[in-house]
Amino acid sequence: MFKKSNAFLLTFALICGIGFAKSNVYASVIKTNGAHTKSNLLNFNVNDVLAQSTGVTNALAKVPGYSNPLITQKFGADPFAMVYNGRVYVYMSSDAFEYDNRGNIINNDYSNIKTISVISSDDMVNWTDNGEIPVAGPNGAAKWATNSWAPSVTHKVINGRDKFFLYFANNAGSIGVLTADSPVGPWIDPLGKPMITGSTPGVNGVAWLFDPAVLVDDDGTGYLYFGGGIPGGNNPSQGQIANPKTARVMKLNGDMIHTTGSAATIDSPFMFEDSGIHKYNGKYYYSYCSNFSGNHPNGTPPQGDIAYMTSNSPMGPFTYKGTFLKNPGTYFGVGGNNHHAVFQFNNQWYVVYHAQTLGKAMGITKGYRSPMINKVSYSPNGLMNNVIEDMQGVAQVANLNPYKRTEAETIGWNGGISTQKCTAPGSMVSSNNLDVTSINNGDWLAVSKADFGSGAASFKANVASTVGGKIEIHLDSADGQLIGTLNVSPTGGEQQWKEMQCNVKSVSGVHNIFFKFTGNSSKNLFNFDYWQFSANGTNPTNPTTDPTTNPTPGSTVTLNNGWYYIKNVNAQKYLQVASNTGKARQNVELGSGSGAAGQKWYLTNTEDGYVTLKSALGNYMLDVSYGENKDGSNIQIFNAYSGDSQKFSVKASSKNGQYSVATKSSNGSKVLDDYNFGTADGTNVCQWTYGGNNNQMWVFEPTNN
Repeated sequence: MFKKSNAFLLTFALICGIGFAKSNVYASVIKTNGAHTKSNLLNFNVNDVLAQSTGVTNALAKVPGYSNPLITQKFGADPFAMVYNGRVYVYMSSDAFEYDNRGNIINNDYSNIKTISVISSDDMVNWTDNGEIPVAGPNGAAKWATNSWAPSVTHKVINGRDKFFLYFANNAGSIGVLTADSPVGPWIDPLGKPMITGSTPGVNGVAWLFDPAVLVDDDGTGYLYFGGGIPGGNNPSQGQIANPKTARVMKLNGDMIHTTGSAATIDSPFMFEDSGIHKYNGKYYYSYCSNFSGNHPNGTPPQGDIAYMTSNSPMGPFTYKGTFLKNPGTYFGVGGNNHHAVFQFNNQWYVVYHAQTLGKAMGITKGYRSPMINKVSYSPNGLMNNVIEDMQGVAQVANLNPYKRTEAETIGWNGGISTQKCTAPGSMVSSNNLDVTSINNGDWLAVSKADFGSGAASFKANVASTVGGKIEIHLDSADGQLIGTLNVSPTGGEQQWKEMQCNVKSVSGVHNIFFKFTGNSSKNLFNFDYWQFSANGTNPTNPTTDPTTNPTPGSTVTLNNGWYYIKNVNAQKYLQVASNTGKARQNVELGSGSGAAGQKWYLTNTEDGYVTLKSALGNYMLDVSYGENKDGSNIQIFNAYSGDSQKFSVKASSKNGQYSVATKSSNGSKVLDDYNFGTADGTNVCQWTYGGNNNQMWVFEPTNN
């Protein structure tokens, strides 16, 4: 990895929606020893080129309060969004600086992209860096592939379990598929060869065999859209430019890794690349990037815009309707190719696309792209309205919970840091974890809108260091109120991990949190894995006494379908939705019996032997946050969809009428738990490994209505 060099003063104009703001920043230049080799072209850190701001609240490209671009610690192109279990996952081609033999940054030619970058968020502003998927080449899952461009990802229940499918372009010559058991991997190549090639039925005539987009329809059938380019070589006719007929759609087999039948042609006017697909109000919307060639008369898509067509069938025929997303050059002053994906999250439609916004802020507009998001809307007749692309982006849809483990690489805004693979176990998948690194004096990162509730009293972080430093915790800006300082002492190595803790001044309500890093060494001060606050001076771990044996929940019992109040035996208080408010991700806690709707739960026995618990506040079910399988995972309500995170087993105990409630997301090893044996109103409810104690026992009282 290249290191930061001496800095020079540079003034950037940061484009921020309407108008602009200027701020003086220090920008580093890269000095290299000798020529770059193919093996290190991807070994790139954005912050080796950008430098720290003279005022740490001045961020590059993505400024505090705004949400675009989604990330600035690295680039990401050709974004595709998948929603799973209350979280948006964005998969991207891993753009990274390329250099000539003198160390100068050159135009991006995409030839070295062999990994897929993944980020995810449940609030649309704070994005977790989930790392890179090794796809192509000898170190990748698909060793036959040369490149991995333009991913498209979906999930489907296969043999009773959620399975994930990642489709990618091997340059412009074929399309491959990887599979996994989680959105972040690990990924394998189930075929050991391309899924779609030039010999696939119906593919003949496609100039560029790339840019897949996948749709799983309501009946579970999968379809793959792909293709692009203009026939006619270097001298295409106007007819070939206007109607390339190089887009295809193909039905997938039930296993999602084989095709069925022959590909159908989509006659998309002025087709260039970037197939997209979504379904809205029963109609299928095929979208694509228009080409840059020939004459585009009125009524056809302008050059480099995202156009769309609609159909009553996923296989077409599709009818051209217009455009809805301009080329990024229209709004950001720097153009290039266009790539997008339309998706729905929490009942709102969005489009994720790329633009050279980070590159522009760095003064390097050579084709290195960053992911952006804006809202999508529709007219009453189903036509798509033009999207307003801007740096302000979208509003945060949920507050961050600071009392849960939060990955340090969950970032709203930052300055000077980067991320890397980490040896400590991950929170989603133990084998997949990153940490924040390249931490020098004055660097910082921040998260948006953390809800401290009634008060926090302590803070802990998992860190690793050879030299040590400090984490200053500020509210609302990097120079805002200092509520605590964690002294990070050396741990014996940069992957030798240790939890450290400090007290904080009492803080309540919703705040942005800025972590400012300080230290005397010029080396990397420390690596930062995760952090967590706790309330009332308690440690953020449940003090349930560990049993000398390993008890297991009793046998499953069957209760009648119907409405219940659910009372915790230890607290003698009822399971309730916080603030009696029905909305996705609303917390679940304990409260004194009131008969309110937030304390009523409709129990339904499912065909696979579990139960769901639907709130009387609306179409929301009791839910394990993120479907996690770990102690302390929060319990909430979320939009009802009867997935694994919303299924439970009622288990018998030694006392008649008292039950534990095991979570399917933990395979029955963890149960609903009265956190810290709390007895006060508002005590949190989480899942915890079964111990047989009263704080894990519940009484189901029929509401009789």
